[in-house]
Amino acid sequence: MRLPGVVSFVIAALCLAGCSSTSGMDALDMQQPSNETTSSVVRPSAPIASVPVAKAKARKLAEAAPVDEPARPFGLAEEETAMLATPELPDSPELPDSAEPPVEAAALVSPSKLLSRNGPPMFAGSIMRYGFRDAKPINFGRSSPRHLAVHGVDVSRWQGDVNWGKLRAQGANFAYIKATDGGDHLDPMFMKNWRGADAAGLKRGAYHFFYWCRVASEQADWFIRNVPKVDGALPPVIDVEWNGDSSCKRRPSREKVLEKMQVFMDKLERHYGQRPIIYTSPDFYRDNLQGAFFDYPFWVRAVARHPSKVYPDRKWLFWQYSGSGLSHGVTGRIDLNVFHGDERQWRAWAGGGGRQMMADVD
Repeated sequence: MRLPGVVSFVIAALCLAGCSSTSGMDALDMQQPSNETTSSVVRPSAPIASVPVAKAKARKLAEAAPVDEPARPFGLAEEETAMLATPELPDSPELPDSAEPPVEAAALVSPSKLLSRNGPPMFAGSIMRYGFRDAKPINFGRSSPRHLAVHGVDVSRWQGDVNWGKLRAQGANFAYIKATDGGDHLDPMFMKNWRGADAAGLKRGAYHFFYWCRVASEQADWFIRNVPKVDGALPPVIDVEWNGDSSCKRRPSREKVLEKMQVFMDKLERHYGQRPIIYTSPDFYRDNLQGAFFDYPFWVRAVARHPSKVYPDRKWLFWQYSGSGLSHGVTGRIDLNVFHGDERQWRAWAGGGGRQMMADVD
């Protein structure tokens, strides 16, 4: 009599357990992600295994991070700087890693206003001496850019969050800042860099990367819309070069190139009251600019030889002599530039809003 009762009890218990298990599976089924997809989210077809908290956070950060645009192989700031592997600053007897670059004001300067924002104290208007290093130094011999007095940089989003005070202390007296390209792209760091350079005491200017698949007047309008007209700013720059990585593969004829450049530059000159500066690279210059625009200031790229060898018929105002500069003010590499003149000429030109041509500079 007791055995059948025990058996019945066991059977009843098993039935209850089965019902409880089924309810649990139903709950799991309700929590599984749907196999449906939307235009923006692809859902997994199977449950996702549990992920440790640290990995989950890292994954969320990676998903939220913006996708960088590809770097161009040459040219201004974004072409060959921060997209390269970031080197450690090498040991140097002149500037050990543990020391800040020395701050040395020019003897001409009568300091009138002390600045201390974002870096060591310095005097407004002073010419900061060269203190950069180079990951790929070139020996220019007697024509070394170090013999010239006024050095500067050009930057874009690829330099990230710039410490402008440190950059100035290391020898940056001016900065050209990427503003726009084409007719609809604004560098996301432009306004932050524009304000930061000014606060640290650098002379600042903006540049536009010219897009050969867009109407020139539209590009000028876009630049004017985004770059403030400010007293004391350096003249605007038009960056003209061939860019094989661009979605625009068009290479107009020399006549069309010169026509489009003229339209763009005329519109900027009318708005800002300053003659634009032309930045270019050796191959583009050879294809289009030899013998043209002699009444415009030029900013030339020459990272292996002196500009007199690369652009023998051209007077130049700025020389971009390195794309691999090292500074405590940025993480990674930065373009280095120099003004073609002495301190007196720099003060006359920059103080006049860049309106004075440097035709007499050898």
